[in-house]
Amino acid sequence: MAETTETVSAARGEAHASTPQRVPISEKDLRWKKLASSRPRLRIILIVAGVVVLAAGVILWRYFASYESTDDAQIDGHLNPISARVSGYVLKILIRDNQYVEAGTPLVQIDPKDYQIAVDRARADFNDAAAAAQAAGVNVPITSVSTSSQETAAQADVENARAGIAWSQQQLDAARAQADEAAANNTKAQNDLVRYKQLVDKEEVSQQQYDEALAAAKASAAAVAASQAAIAAAQQTVVQYQSRLAQAEASLRSARTAPQQVAATRSHAQAALATAERKKAELEQAELNLRYTTVVAPVTGIVSNRTVEVGQNVQPGQELLKIIPLDDIWVTANFKETQLRRMRDGQSANISVDAYGKTYKGHVDSLAGASGALFSLLPPENATGNYVKVVQRLPVKIVFEPGETREHVLRPGMSVIAKVNLR
Repeated sequence: MAETTETVSAARGEAHASTPQRVPISEKDLRWKKLASSRPRLRIILIVAGVVVLAAGVILWRYFASYESTDDAQIDGHLNPISARVSGYVLKILIRDNQYVEAGTPLVQIDPKDYQIAVDRARADFNDAAAAAQAAGVNVPITSVSTSSQETAAQADVENARAGIAWSQQQLDAARAQADEAAANNTKAQNDLVRYKQLVDKEEVSQQQYDEALAAAKASAAAVAASQAAIAAAQQTVVQYQSRLAQAEASLRSARTAPQQVAATRSHAQAALATAERKKAELEQAELNLRYTTVVAPVTGIVSNRTVEVGQNVQPGQELLKIIPLDDIWVTANFKETQLRRMRDGQSANISVDAYGKTYKGHVDSLAGASGALFSLLPPENATGNYVKVVQRLPVKIVFEPGETREHVLRPGMSVIAKVNLR
């Protein structure tokens, strides 16, 4: 031990004499140097260990640089509010809290009696309107045929009346000619009677001749009266045929409005048909309202946040409960903006769920359009100049791979750790 001390002292003295600026070597360093110089294998082991540590460090650095992770993440999903489409009294609640229901499953039953009565009334109105529309439609061809035949008959009546006027005019002319002839004969007979009267008074002609002249005068006077009566009758006939012509022409003018009459009848039919269509729409609306008295699930999921109770009067749009579809859930991971440099859509991800200690597979779907701070109730305001830079977080949507959520054990709001592989 004394020799060793002296050797060390001598070595220190020599080192100090030769290199005055060198730092003195400690006993521990000398011990390691002596040990290394005496054991070459140890030196090799130390070198290998250093290389291994360096390689491990490089591998670990490359590994930790190959992904980004955050525990500021949770499962998200759609919260489908279920509301009433009609008002009414709640008769039944057909589901339980937290029950898994398929799309189309009845959830709530509203009293349907009032809506059934509305359906019956609307159906009766529709049947009445449909019958009226059918009757109005039948009148269109009937009116068309009727007005066509009326025009033909009126045209024939006009022609007959004109022919009758022409014939009666001829009869009138003939009666006037006969009257003129009778008047001439009567004038001659009356003159002859006067002459015969003078002659018979002078007894220049016989009484028989005078009597014949008297009879001829009376006959001619009667012929004049008869011809006047014939003229009056012929004139009456002309007047009658003229009246018939006026009536026939009026009927013809009325019959010639057949297109307008048909159009009016067709318009009435179309109006009746439109009324029937309106009643049909009212019936369909009443049937829809009756169907809406049974509130059904629009999607498949878990019933949650039920607020409706039996005996409650609900109004259209009033929320009754929520359904959370467990087949359409995703992860919203709030990554720091410094973690997004190499993050892209489609990169694979691992999702560790705190509730089950299980890891699920997924991939990055998209990055939000703005940071979470901008969507907060009180977004940051830096207009005052007192700006403090804070690392922001951006929501990243990560969707599960197909089949990962088939067990339906994941719920929106559960905390997860999201790890995105950047390679």
